[in-house]
Amino acid sequence: MPKSTGEKLIASNRKAFHDYFVEERFEAGIQLHGTEVKSLRQGAVNLKESFCHIKNGEIFVQGMHISPYEKGNIFNRDPLRPKKLLMHKREIARLTGSIQREGYALIPLRLYFRGALVKVELGLCKGKKLHDKRDSQAQKDAQREMDRNMRERNK
Repeated sequence: MPKSTGEKLIASNRKAFHDYFVEERFEAGIQLHGTEVKSLRQGAVNLKESFCHIKNGEIFVQGMHISPYEKGNIFNRDPLRPKKLLMHKREIARLTGSIQREGYALIPLRLYFRGALVKVELGLCKGKKLHDKRDSQAQKDAQREMDRNMRERNK
């Protein structure tokens, strides 16, 4: 029986796009336990306050809340435990350099299934100032207004 190669979105971190400029995106695997995967299949995850840090050449994601599996009893893990991300050493070294030197942050943007594997899309992000957030909100409002006018004109 062939494996499915499509992507199924589990969760998206929409707040990250409001708070940061996403400069570059990376894909990483994530090290999980069985009951955590079952929880993810139910969509019980929150990425809002999550971030990544690099320690001893390994990347960990902090603040990703995976709710305990309701039928998991003693096998459930701590919902907020740091989860190890799986990337090549070269990629980790490159990310370490840009985070330390240029003041970027590593933020999880999406969590999804690719086939049977759970993947995390990481963004190399630079923080927005308040005026940047206002500018991006004004652009979204202007685009929404233009789309609304075009729809009404085309009726």
